Amino acid sequence: MDNNIELSKSRYCKGVQCPKILWMDNNMPEKEEVSDNTAMEVGSKVGELARSYFGDYKLVNYNQDKVIMSENTKQLISEGTKTIAEASFYIDSLFCAVDILNKNGDWYDIIEVKSSTEIKDIYIDDVAFQYYVLRKCGINVSKIYIMHINSTYVRNSELELDKLFSLEDFTAEAKEKYDEVSGNIEYIRAFIDVNDEPEKDIDICCEVPYLCGYYGYCSRHLPEQSVFDIRRLKKATKYDYYHNGIVTFEDVIKKHPKLSDKQFQQVETAYYDKKDLVNIEGIKEFIDTLKYPLYHLDFETFQQAIPEYDGLRPYEQIPFQYSLHIEYDDGWLEHREFLAKEGTDPRRRLAESLCRDIPANVCVLAYNMAFERSVIARLADIFPDLSVHLLSIRDNIHDLMIPFQKQHYYTKQMQGSYSIKYVLPALYPNDPELDYHSLDGVHNGSEASAAFATLENHTQEEIEEIRDNLLKYCGLDTYAMVKVLAKLKEVSNR
Repeated sequence: MDNNIELSKSRYCKGVQCPKILWMDNNMPEKEEVSDNTAMEVGSKVGELARSYFGDYKLVNYNQDKVIMSENTKQLISEGTKTIAEASFYIDSLFCAVDILNKNGDWYDIIEVKSSTEIKDIYIDDVAFQYYVLRKCGINVSKIYIMHINSTYVRNSELELDKLFSLEDFTAEAKEKYDEVSGNIEYIRAFIDVNDEPEKDIDICCEVPYLCGYYGYCSRHLPEQSVFDIRRLKKATKYDYYHNGIVTFEDVIKKHPKLSDKQFQQVETAYYDKKDLVNIEGIKEFIDTLKYPLYHLDFETFQQAIPEYDGLRPYEQIPFQYSLHIEYDDGWLEHREFLAKEGTDPRRRLAESLCRDIPANVCVLAYNMAFERSVIARLADIFPDLSVHLLSIRDNIHDLMIPFQKQHYYTKQMQGSYSIKYVLPALYPNDPELDYHSLDGVHNGSEASAAFATLENHTQEEIEEIRDNLLKYCGLDTYAMVKVLAKLKEVSNR
């Protein structure tokens, strides 16, 4: 075993999740599926803000040479610096940069900053590794805290760091893991210190606490239809069935594990290539609840870990765009839309525009209406002068997802899902007019959120292009709803 294999706190946590991640990083990094860097960017922004929690601080600047960072930290400690950000320690090829090292008498407190609103077990492993390294370096550690976002905080004027962040004490838990950390380091180093690819079957660690970027590579042996494709089956249950020999849909049918009726419906429809399931009466019953004109509505939202606007909570859904297709009983379609100006609080203008575009007491249609209803209800809370009209819109929303959720209409192409992203291509296969993949720049809600959140950072020419892409994407969402309803009416002859 090579004891010189370098482990940082992030690499250690990867190794705790699955040591093969590190072997792949070292030997086959090209197999990693590129992930969204949004979470890392958010984490960096939150971390930078948190440094001021205890007042003035000194920052240890990043350097590729970890020894230099460690020496700079020693110098600050020798000067009696009260608070050090990115305090760095390096010993036995183990490195950690403590987010915030705060002097507590003659001892020091470790503060690890997380951008999440809750504590995950892996965070304890993170601070336990830091404690291990600092103790090896001769640093006396008094307290070990995890600082995270307080989801109940509501911004009112100036940002209040003592209310935005929650500080939780995990001193006992981290210190109790000292011997465990030592054992983990030895195991991780031995595991990755080999030339040939180590054997390790897929397991729950492939997805918990984070989806591994090498999952596609490590799961390439799975058949096209496997137990992992069964919708709404818990992750732990999928891996339990897999390790007990229930892998293919054929295995599921023969061994009949515990599944819901809808889950068996998915498996059997696909395996036996069953014809489409159409419950005409159920579809008619849904259609009869609608009245014209129909207002097909879809929102796009984004989130801020650090709320920039008054009345906003961390990670609250902020609506910045909507598309509205108004369908009349003669089939005529009218399209209206709203897209907020970049770099502004979009909520007031969006709410006002929504009230202009949707009269009170009309029939509004959404796909998975719980989301649209919650967005509108929040707008009504924020803007009391618009609340009566907004709540009228909310209370008259119908859910186009219901016929598919109840499987009044089901085909094997829906793959057990009632998401519109599966339903639409199942109803209209190979229709270029309804192909999200053919759109430029923005193909799904996550991309729309990221595009708007960073829109003001682009050139004017880029902004115009991205805004055009956002409008086309959101517009397709509501046009897709029009087409889905048309198919329901077609199969039920309504």
